[in-house]
Amino acid sequence: MEVTLEHNQRMAKMTFASVYPHYIRKVEKKGRTKEELHLVIKWLTGFNDIKIKELIDNNATFETFFSQADLNPNAHLITGVICGYRIEEVKNPLTKKVRYLDKLVDELAKGKKMEKILRK
Repeated sequence: MEVTLEHNQRMAKMTFASVYPHYIRKVEKKGRTKEELHLVIKWLTGFNDIKIKELIDNNATFETFFSQADLNPNAHLITGVICGYRIEEVKNPLTKKVRYLDKLVDELAKGKKMEKILRK
């Protein structure tokens, strides 16, 4: 599926706080924990629990969220399809980062081992 300009703009304006509860529900429904979710977020972004809470409390957009992140140098190893989009083909850097996070959450919910999720 091709990523449109409108899709990229929607990703930039979407707030992390609006998506975070869905991430929690998704992983907990599959027997994983909030702590494991935070570990995945920390690996990708470099954020600690305090920073994650601050971004949620401040209703940070994904644009703000990723502008403050120190993206893991192995993030480029996150590949595959998520939400109908092949991550490797996404051109917009911000949309790609959002899809990285979506893919990691999806892998966590699917029961993948943490070492594989964190590309160790």
